[in-house]
Amino acid sequence: MSDKTMTAEEVVSRLADGMTLGIGGWGSRRKPMALVRAVLRSGLTDLTVVSYGGPDVGMLAAAGRIRKLVAAFVTLDSIPLEPHYRAARESGALDVMEVDEAMFMWGLRAAAGRLPFLPVRAGLGSDVMRVNPGLRTVTSPYGDGETFVAMPALRMDAALVHVGRADRLGNGRYLGPDPYFDDLFCEAADTAYVSCERIVDTAELTKEAAPQTLLIKRHTVTGVIEAPNGAHFTSCVPDYPRDEAFQREYASTPWPEWAGRFLGKDEHAYRSAVRSWHEERS
Repeated sequence: MSDKTMTAEEVVSRLADGMTLGIGGWGSRRKPMALVRAVLRSGLTDLTVVSYGGPDVGMLAAAGRIRKLVAAFVTLDSIPLEPHYRAARESGALDVMEVDEAMFMWGLRAAAGRLPFLPVRAGLGSDVMRVNPGLRTVTSPYGDGETFVAMPALRMDAALVHVGRADRLGNGRYLGPDPYFDDLFCEAADTAYVSCERIVDTAELTKEAAPQTLLIKRHTVTGVIEAPNGAHFTSCVPDYPRDEAFQREYASTPWPEWAGRFLGKDEHAYRSAVRSWHEERS
């Protein structure tokens, strides 16, 4: 079994312009922000991003890196609509395929199962079909004649997710209350990169763990990145809650000003800038 550990910079070096990039987490919860920041520090652009969107989408949209977004929502949770994403969408800076949350999940499941689509009732009778004219319906072949949305597979070139603990082989465990479909992102992508709060031995990873918390399986993972506080400023409970004060600063600050202060040369510079910001407020 191979050691899959790497740095965020090594992950970015394996990505390319024009890729379809999946980003795990949910809204402003357990987002792989250290990896997103590494993407922002790179020159990667023209991306198609697939995400239950939060500040990952807001930052990449504000920086002009997204060509197309596939999402069910883009929110900061305690701030209902991600403001930098809103500005980018209102200006027409990116194409958007917005679907129902269940449709999005079924698209991930279809891709994970290497299927072209899966039938789903969600979306029928709603404006989802109107604003996405490329969507099709299918009729049940079993005689009842029921019609379903044929949700296309959300296949991705690469996925980025963040969990609480992982081992060097690529197994990952979430410690909070919700898996956020991160396993589906990994299964639905050609390559998957898992950042974690701490890399531990496999024996420690599995000790007294409920089986369902061992979310990420090594055969779906390309690389593992140890990134303490790597979900900041989103939450990664029980390790830390959302940094609400800093999130408000992000939401209320013009993007060039915020990026200039907090997106320095590396992750160490980011952490230092965040510490300085909190000290200024105390």
